[in-house]
Amino acid sequence: MWGGRFAEGPSAIMREINASIPFDKALWRQDIAASKAHVAMLGAQGIVTAADAQTITEGLDKVAAEYEAGGVPENWDLEDIHMTTESRLAELIGPVAGRLHTARSRNDQVATDFKLWVREAIDEVDAGLEALQKALVAQAGTHAASIMPGFTHLQTAQPVTLGHHLMAYYEMIARDRSRLADNRERMNRSPLGSAALAGTGFPIDREMTAKALGFDGPTANSLDTVSDRDFALDYLMAASQCSLHLSRLAEEFIIWASQPFGFVRMADSLSTGSSIMPQKKNPDAAELVRGHAGRIAGCLTGLMMTMKGLPLAYSKDMQDDKPPVFEAHGLLALSIAAMTGMVAESDFKTDRMRQAAEMGFATATDLADWLVREGDIPFREAHHITGAAVKLAEARGVALDQLPLADLKEIDSRIDERVFKALSVEASVAARKSHGGTAPDQVRARVADARAALGME
Repeated sequence: MWGGRFAEGPSAIMREINASIPFDKALWRQDIAASKAHVAMLGAQGIVTAADAQTITEGLDKVAAEYEAGGVPENWDLEDIHMTTESRLAELIGPVAGRLHTARSRNDQVATDFKLWVREAIDEVDAGLEALQKALVAQAGTHAASIMPGFTHLQTAQPVTLGHHLMAYYEMIARDRSRLADNRERMNRSPLGSAALAGTGFPIDREMTAKALGFDGPTANSLDTVSDRDFALDYLMAASQCSLHLSRLAEEFIIWASQPFGFVRMADSLSTGSSIMPQKKNPDAAELVRGHAGRIAGCLTGLMMTMKGLPLAYSKDMQDDKPPVFEAHGLLALSIAAMTGMVAESDFKTDRMRQAAEMGFATATDLADWLVREGDIPFREAHHITGAAVKLAEARGVALDQLPLADLKEIDSRIDERVFKALSVEASVAARKSHGGTAPDQVRARVADARAALGME
C-alpha cells in the first residue's frame, strides 16, 4: 500500500503495532455497506462508469458472502478491515477494484463504519433494556401491594411495596434509554465524503450516501468529522451510567438472596454452587454484573484518555478507539440479559419481606405524621415525641403498635386510640398517596403508564 513512498517495508514491530485487523474485522458488515453506498454514488455521479460500479458492487457481495461463511482472514500486512476487503476485491475482480477508493480516505471510511456499528449497538442495547423494563413492570404489577421494608443507609426506614421498589429501576432504565436515544440522534450524520481531512475535489453527492446508509444527512466539517469520536464516548458514557444502574439492581438481589434477608429465591439457571460447600447457592450472575460495571467504566476512561489532547485531524492513536467500545458493548449486553432473566425468573418471598417491614420501627414516621395531622403539633416536636416512643419500644423489644396506649399517653397525653390505625405497615403504605408514592394505587397507576409506554396492553 505504501510502495510509492517507502523503499523498505515495515519492521516486524511496526507491523504488529500497526495492525488493527484482529479487532476491526468486527466492522466488516459496515465496511461492505459503506463501500456499496460509496460506489453507487460514484456511478451515479459519473465518477466511475456504471459498468465498473456494477462490477465492484457484485464483487463486494462476493467478499461479504465469503466473510459470512468463513470469517474475515487476518493478514497483518494488510493492516485493517478496509485494506483486507479491498485486497480481496482486487483478487476477485481485478484492477477495477482500485476505483472503489476514489474520493474517500480510510479516515472517513473508518469513521463511517464505526458510526454504523455504534448505531447498531445502541439499537441492540435499547431493545435489551426494553425487555428488562417489561420484566420489571410485570413483577411490579404482581407485587403492587406486597409490603417490604424501604431502606436508607441500608437501615429500615419506612414500609414500601416491592412493586414500588422495582418501578424505581424502571425509571432508571428509562433514563438510560433516553440517553441512548439522544446519542443516536446526535451521531446520525454521515462522515463519508470527508476524505482524509479536507474533503475531495470530485463532484460527489454526500446526501446520496448519507441517505443510503440511514443517516439524517452528511456532517458539516471534514476536519471535525475524521477526528470525531464523540459518538463513541457518548455511547460509553451512556453504557457506564446504565451499568451503574444494573450494578445497583444486582446488589439488591445479592443482598435479598442472602440468608439474613431471605427476600428472594433466585433462579437456579442464574446461580452457581460451591466446590466444597454443598449447601451454597451463589448469586454469581448478579456479582458478575456488578463487576462488569467497573470494566465498562474503565473502557470509558481509557477512550477519554486516548482522545485527550489530540490535534486535528486524524492521529493513529485513534486506532485504539474500537477495542474499549467493543468490550463495553459486549459486557453491557450480557449484563442486561442476565438482569432481565433475574428479574423475570426470581421468586420473591413476600411473607418474609412483610415480616422484615414490621421490624425496625418502620412506621415511626407515621406516628410523627399522625401527631402533626391529628394533634396539630409542629413536626419537630412530633419528631421528638416519636423518638421517645421508639426508645421505649426498643427497650421493651416490641413494635410501636404493640405499645399499650397508656404508655404512649405517658409520653404525650395528646395520643389517643386512633393512632393504632396509622401504625400498621399496611396503613403506612396506603397513606403514601402522593404522585409517585408507594401506595398500591399509585404503584398500579405507574405500572399502567409503563405498560402503555412499552406497548404491553
